Amino acid sequence: MLFLWLKSFHIIAVIAWMAGMLYLPRLFVYHCDAEPGSKQSETFKVMERRLLKAIINPAMIATWILGLWLAWEAGFFKSGWLHWKLLLVLVLSGIHGWFVRLTRDFAHDRNRHSQRFYRIINEVPTVLMVLIVLLVVLKPF
Repeated sequence: MLFLWLKSFHIIAVIAWMAGMLYLPRLFVYHCDAEPGSKQSETFKVMERRLLKAIINPAMIATWILGLWLAWEAGFFKSGWLHWKLLLVLVLSGIHGWFVRLTRDFAHDRNRHSQRFYRIINEVPTVLMVLIVLLVVLKPF
């Protein structure tokens, strides 16, 4: 029964993490259009900071803790698919860290990228999510 609870909360944490990871770059796209120092720009700064601190960061931490606990309980650490999944989740975590840096850049009015750039990077978490889900469901090796 513990396994099912862990799995449920892990899935909830992953959904919250991914929702934030997909929404934050969209905020960056719109933030690019806002004049630095404007009311709109300041609103985006608050939205980005709150999204990170209230949703994305806690969800990532919960995802990692619950995921590792699940893998331990199920004995998956010897499975090849899990090794690849962990690698992809590490990459996703690195992108998360990069988004934190981009949020800080916007907070200090130091954005160096275009809307097109943020539209493109918005797709990276999606591709990683698809690959991770395929690994978990199909367990190809």
